[in-house]
Amino acid sequence: KIQENRKKWIESLYKLRLQNLTATFLEALGPMNLLGAQLVYISQPVLSSFISKDQSQDFAKILEDPSETELFIKALRNYEPTT
Repeated sequence: KIQENRKKWIESLYKLRLQNLTATFLEALGPMNLLGAQLVYISQPVLSSFISKDQSQDFAKILEDPSETELFIKALRNYEPTT
């Protein structure tokens, strides 16, 4: 489930041309990503207008785990759209 959501987010960020900015932002935050995960959890009532609870929880899980965050960053940087 997390992998499916990750792929959707990467595709969406690529379409908006925000994949590199997002990757750089996540790299710069480093240990602060854990705080970001907590903010996602707290913001779920507001976020539910935009994304599902499952998607927001999956994103928080990615931010909580440094190895998952690193995988997400690498996937953002290496994404090649299929035509």
